[in-house]
Amino acid sequence: MFDLEQYIDMFLDESKEHLDNLNQRLLDLENDASNMEIVNEIFRIAHTLKGMSSTMGFTKMANLTHKMENVLDDIRGNKLSINTNIIDILFEGLDILEGFVKSIENEGSESDKSIESILNRLENIENEEDEEDEEADGEWNYINDVIGKAKAGGLNVYDVKVTLDESCMLKSARAFLVFKSVEEDGEIIYSNPSVEDIEDEKFSNSFDITVITKLNENILADKIKNISEVSLVEIEEVTDVKISDLDEDNEQIVNDDINDKNETNGKNINNDKQIQNKSKTEKSGKSGKSAKAGKSGKTGKTVRVDIDRLDNLMNLVSELIIVKTRLEDTDISSKTQNMNEAIEYLETITTSLHDAVTKVRMVPIERVFNRFPRMIRDLSKELNKEINLIMEGEETEVDRTVIDEIGDPLIHLLRNCIDHGIETPEIRKSLNKSEFGTVKLSSYPDGNNVVIEICDDGAGINVEKVKNKAIEKGVVTKEQSLLMDDKDAANLIFSPGFSTADKISDISGRGVGLDVVKTKIEALGGIVELETQINMGTRFIIRLPLTLAIIQALLVMVGEEKYAIPLNNIKEITNIDRNDIRKVEGKDIVLYREKTLPLVDLANVIELEKEDIEHSEESTVVVVKKGDKDLGVIVDQLIGQQEIVIKSLGKYLSGINFIAGATILGNGSVALIIDTNSLF
Repeated sequence: MFDLEQYIDMFLDESKEHLDNLNQRLLDLENDASNMEIVNEIFRIAHTLKGMSSTMGFTKMANLTHKMENVLDDIRGNKLSINTNIIDILFEGLDILEGFVKSIENEGSESDKSIESILNRLENIENEEDEEDEEADGEWNYINDVIGKAKAGGLNVYDVKVTLDESCMLKSARAFLVFKSVEEDGEIIYSNPSVEDIEDEKFSNSFDITVITKLNENILADKIKNISEVSLVEIEEVTDVKISDLDEDNEQIVNDDINDKNETNGKNINNDKQIQNKSKTEKSGKSGKSAKAGKSGKTGKTVRVDIDRLDNLMNLVSELIIVKTRLEDTDISSKTQNMNEAIEYLETITTSLHDAVTKVRMVPIERVFNRFPRMIRDLSKELNKEINLIMEGEETEVDRTVIDEIGDPLIHLLRNCIDHGIETPEIRKSLNKSEFGTVKLSSYPDGNNVVIEICDDGAGINVEKVKNKAIEKGVVTKEQSLLMDDKDAANLIFSPGFSTADKISDISGRGVGLDVVKTKIEALGGIVELETQINMGTRFIIRLPLTLAIIQALLVMVGEEKYAIPLNNIKEITNIDRNDIRKVEGKDIVLYREKTLPLVDLANVIELEKEDIEHSEESTVVVVKKGDKDLGVIVDQLIGQQEIVIKSLGKYLSGINFIAGATILGNGSVALIIDTNSLF
C-alpha cells in the first residue's frame, strides 16, 4: 500500500510556500488587473496546489483550488474580466486554504469547515461567463486561436497520448506528474478526458493532451518517459491551423511571450521580470497593494532542514566553545607552546563553525513582512481608510527563532497604526494632508543588532491625554506626571492594560496590549522605543540581537558569584567616587559626564548577601543602555570579556526577574546572565 504519511511534512512546507506566493500575487493582481502574466502565475499555483492536495487525499482543498483554477482559466482565455468581486472571492478562498493547511498541521486532517458557499459563488462566476459567451464560436475556436498564436511565434504544438502501466496504482497522481513535467517547459491547453475526470481517475490507462512548448518532440517524449509507470508516449505535431488570419499585434504578443520563456532557461515559465538589484527593496501599494521591486533573477540552491537538527548542531558548537574556554582557563606553563598554538587554532575553528551555523539559521525577515500587505488591504477596507504600505529591507536576515516570535508584536503595532494612527480621509483632508495615509515598515542591520521600524504619518500620540489616562488608572501620580517630559509620557502606553482609546474597537486601541508587545520583544533580548509628534505621526523602533544562542559578554563578580552582562547592552565601564553618590526620592544617582546617571547595586537587585565593602572609596560601575537611557550598575569586580553560550533556565525557573538565562564557564561552574532591560 502506498504510504502518504511520509510526505505530509513536505506537503505542508510546499503548501505554505505556495500560499504565501498566492497571497503576494493576488495583491499584485489587484494593483495591476490587466497583467496576464500575474494571472498565469496564479493559475499555475492553484493548479499545483490542486494536484498536491488531490494526491494527498485532501478533497476539500482539491475541490476549492479546482474551482479557483476554473475561474482563473476563464480570465486567461479572456472569457472573464477581473473585478473586485472576483479578487475578494479568490482572497477568501486563500484564507480557507490556509485554514485547512493549519488544521492538517495541527490535527492531521482538514477541518470540518463547509466550503459549499464559496464553491457556489465561484461556480456562479463561471455561469455568468457562460451566459455572456453564448454567441462565441466555442472552445475549439479559442484553442485554435491560441495554437495559431503559438505557431506564429515559433513554438511547437503537439498532440500527446500518454499510456500508463496496467499495474499503476495511483493513475491520477502519475497523470499529475506528467502535467507538472510538461508544464515546466510549456503549457497544456487541452486534455481528453477532462482534467476533472483525470483527477477522479475516470479514465482507463491513457489520456491525450495538446501541448504548446519550445521543446522538440524527442526531448518532450524522453521527459515524459522518465516518469515512473509511463509505458508509452505517442506524439504528433499539430499542423492544421490557419495562421494567416493573425494580425501583427497577435504575433507581437506571442513573440514577447517567447522571449519571456527563453529567459527561464528551461525552468517554469515564471513571468517575474528581472530588474536591477537595489540596496534596499521597496514594496508599496495603494490600500495595502504591494508591487515587487528589486527582485533578482538569481536562483540559489537550497535545502530544507528541520530546525531541531539545527538546534542540535548549535548545541554541539556550544559545547565546543565551552571546551575551548576551559582550555583557555587552564594554567599552562611557558614550555607548552604547542598547547597555546592548539588553543589558538581551536578558537579559530570554533569561531568559524559558529559563524557558519549562525548563517544557516539566518533567514530573510521577508518571511514575516510578506503577510502584512494583505492585512493592511483588509484593514483599510474595513475601516474605509486609504493606506499606502511601504516595505524596505526585507532581505535583512535574522535568526529563525526571532522570525517565529516577532510576527505577532509587529501585527499588533501595525494594527494600532492603521486603527488609531492614520486618520480618516476626511480628517486628513481637513488637515491639508494627503487622503492616503502612509505606513512604512523597514528593517536594516545595525552592528550585532537588527532594527525594525514601523512609522505612520497619522495623528501621533496626544501626550496630555496619555498623562490624564495614566493618572486616572493610577499608573502615575499627578506630581510624577508634571516631572515627565513628552517622551517619558508617551512611553506610558507600554504600561500593562493601558489605553487612551475612549472606545475599544475590534481592531485595537492605541496602547491596548502594547505591554505584551514590549514584554515579547524584551524576552528576545531586544528593546522597543517610541517617537511621536502630534499630527505628524508615530515611529516604533525595535532593536533585536542577530542571534540568540552565543554572544559576547562581560563577566563580573558580585560577592562570591560570577555574572554575565551582554556586551551589546554595555555603553562603558568606569569608576565613581562613593562620596559623589546622592539620594533623590530614595534612589541613588551620580553626576557623570554632566548628566544625571541613575545607579543600582547589582547585589541589592538580586538580593545577594555579600561582605561589607563600604571602606572602599570607589565603586566599579558598568554603564548599560536601553534606547537613549543609561543606567549605572555597581559590581564588585571585573573579570573580562568572554564568548558565552546562552542556556535556558527551563520552564520551572522561567520568569525570574532580572535573569535572562545562564551559561557554563570553562571550569564547569554556572554564571547567571543579567537581563539589563529589566533593571531600568
